[in-house]
Amino acid sequence: MAKKTRNRAAAAGAATGENPRRPCPCGSGKRYKACHGAGDDVIVIRPFAGLAAEPDLVAMREFLPSAVAPLPLREPAPVPVTLATVLPGASAALVRPDGEIMLGMQVQTRSGDLSADLARALRWAQEAEPGSALPVVGPGIGGSDPIRLQDVLDHDAPLDLTLHQDFGWWMASADGAEPAPEVVATLERANAVIMPTEPVVAEGVRAAYWVDTGSKAHLRWVRPEPEERLMAALARLQARGELNLTEDTRYAGAFRAHGLLVPVWDLDREQHHREWTEPAAAFAARLDAVLAGLDDEPLTGDERRARDALAGKQITLR
Repeated sequence: MAKKTRNRAAAAGAATGENPRRPCPCGSGKRYKACHGAGDDVIVIRPFAGLAAEPDLVAMREFLPSAVAPLPLREPAPVPVTLATVLPGASAALVRPDGEIMLGMQVQTRSGDLSADLARALRWAQEAEPGSALPVVGPGIGGSDPIRLQDVLDHDAPLDLTLHQDFGWWMASADGAEPAPEVVATLERANAVIMPTEPVVAEGVRAAYWVDTGSKAHLRWVRPEPEERLMAALARLQARGELNLTEDTRYAGAFRAHGLLVPVWDLDREQHHREWTEPAAAFAARLDAVLAGLDDEPLTGDERRARDALAGKQITLR
């Protein structure tokens, strides 16, 4: 650890009364010096760990183009707080004229802990005047006390996501005020490149989204399981010839995003997104059954080889 980082962690611990070698009081399971006592240069691989909303947060951060959700705060806020995929100008936060707070997931810059960035932006917005916007979260934003989403959210509440096919909600305002010309111009540019995206809603299916990229359609499915366990289950399904959703689909691979694995399937672009409801539910049932049996039956040689082959189809996003 660099001297300046060591000194910063020690100072933070002294200020808060926390021993940097003890478990962090936020409940992350990490030592304090690697969590709330860490400097901004520390990369938190899984920033939303411990939250039921983790898969939804990862989807909003990485690939959902236009979506909003009420933020499930642990304590009710005096004004509505809405989480959004992206805000005008890729702002970290803004306070609408009617007082509603909006936090952006897809921001221009961030520290090594996205959870802390969002919590700082929220704290800033709660003190800001209506009509204010926060371009980026930087040093000193939100005060000096360490805070993360895990400190303010209901850990057991998922996000109630609403997907939009454009960014018209940027214009929404309770007082009917006309949007600024730069917002209108930004809206037009954003709408021109948005990719149609729809949730795949079925029993046992969560955080799965149909996406039309223009040349292909995909199913992107954020999974909450630890990567090693999920890869073992996918390998078992691959060895059985049961990894695809239907005979006409293809498992394209997976990407890592904020500590979670996101499997991706290539789909028939001509089919409506609702046609994937039953195949996704059937796959979820197969996957759950395999996950439940992993502890009792280790992978065979064929399944291990399948796992190694699948590992070659993974990339990591930050």
